Amino acid sequence: MGTSALSKLLFITNILLTLSLFVSPRLQTIEESFDPSPLPVNFLFGTASSSYQFEGAYLDDGKGLSNWDVFAHKPGVIIDGSNGDVALDHYHRYLEDIDLMDSLGVNSYRFSISWARILPKGRFGDVNEAGINFYNELIDALLLKGIEPFVTLTHYDIPQELEERYGSWLSPNLQEDFVYFADICFRSFGGRVKYWVTFNEPNLVALYGYRTGEYPPARCSSPFGNCTDGDSEKEPLIAAHNIILSHAAAVDIYRRKYQKEQGGIIGIVLLAIWFEPISNSTADKLASERAQSFLVNWFLDPIIYGKYPAEMIEVLGPMLPEFSGNDKEKLKNGLDFIGINHYSSFYVQDCLYSSCEPQLGTSKVAGSYGVASEKNGVPIGELTTLSWLNVYPQGMQRIITYVKERYNNIPMFITENGYGEVSYPNSTIEEHVNDFKRMEYMSEYLDALLSTIREGADVRGYFAWSLLDNFEWTSGYTVRFGLYYIDYSTLSRTPKLSATWYKEYIAKYIALKSQMPERYK
Repeated sequence: MGTSALSKLLFITNILLTLSLFVSPRLQTIEESFDPSPLPVNFLFGTASSSYQFEGAYLDDGKGLSNWDVFAHKPGVIIDGSNGDVALDHYHRYLEDIDLMDSLGVNSYRFSISWARILPKGRFGDVNEAGINFYNELIDALLLKGIEPFVTLTHYDIPQELEERYGSWLSPNLQEDFVYFADICFRSFGGRVKYWVTFNEPNLVALYGYRTGEYPPARCSSPFGNCTDGDSEKEPLIAAHNIILSHAAAVDIYRRKYQKEQGGIIGIVLLAIWFEPISNSTADKLASERAQSFLVNWFLDPIIYGKYPAEMIEVLGPMLPEFSGNDKEKLKNGLDFIGINHYSSFYVQDCLYSSCEPQLGTSKVAGSYGVASEKNGVPIGELTTLSWLNVYPQGMQRIITYVKERYNNIPMFITENGYGEVSYPNSTIEEHVNDFKRMEYMSEYLDALLSTIREGADVRGYFAWSLLDNFEWTSGYTVRFGLYYIDYSTLSRTPKLSATWYKEYIAKYIALKSQMPERYK
């Protein structure tokens, strides 16, 4: 698209956005009832990303191979045959992307560090100073624009060296590697980073890497998948156990060596789905509780309470690994905040005490429940082009309330929330840029978030997934979540309607906050 055509498109886009504020009832609601009073003055509005999905430059400047670098090159594992070798070239274009963030008015940027860029061979090789320099420059550039770095130590990707040496998270040896890596990051960046995440969605790492085999190291057994090696019943539990202990060890070293001087906080991020009982029966209500325990509480209960959830113990018994006395001492350090990645909700049906349709959910290790998007032919919410994404804003309110009540209102951040759509071969840029569905989704979910905060939930930030359309794991470049449209042939960035909408939403928050009496700030 030429420059003049692009300018015309953006001009039309802005007109459409202005008209939409008068036409769309949901978007009118922002103007009529948006009340930021429950939000703290230092509430973080941001966008989120991850190293493999954004950076590219997969072998530049001394970076080593990660597990995803190797996995994505295997035939047939990525739906469109693509990979993250170039991704969005954020490694070379980060200043351009920071300008985009600055134009949105966000005050935080959540990104992850490529472990293999810092330690190409794990602790068995040298520190890559070029990798340290890149993240130093990224952090400095963010701070120069008044944007807080919100840093995740690992977002799925680990050095391939460690996968080959240990079998990845199946080995307790990886705990020592993770602490070694975390220590380098705290020491190198902690003076300027006040928000640390140990792991992004370790529940998905355990499930997709070791149960279904969809992610590296691609281990599974029947009926969950057709992998060369693996045990879908046992290995997810072992991997999760080692990740939990790695989190505890990293928090321990941060508390002892860095936190007092650096003044930051540290937490973990979990994928959190809201599970609605498919009926009012006691069995289905218990099944919805098991579903939460086998997804979120699986990690948070050990980290916060030092033991696995009762629902898992009841179903799995001795299959669950045990924590030693030393493990429990480290787990007492817990965390400072809980990160919630929430997109969708499902109905849940009991399969432990009731008959249900045969599916993977009937496996003992999967919690003996089944999930569905519909009840009696009626969807739980508006269905999308993604089979796993149902628009159900009530789920945002209910999952936050659930976490609030189970974990004594430990501070929370919504670390990911967003609307994805399939990018069909004949899709046009105009269709993607005029993303009314994404605006409505964000409006409804932010409304639900505000309601929950008014009811006392200690939520301190919201990060939209994602700043840019990007490499969406096994979906490759066939799914778009960005506030900015990416032309993958040129890597040009074009704002969507949702970018303008998010900018106006944040500006409204800032304006209203500045007018409020001091006692409410």
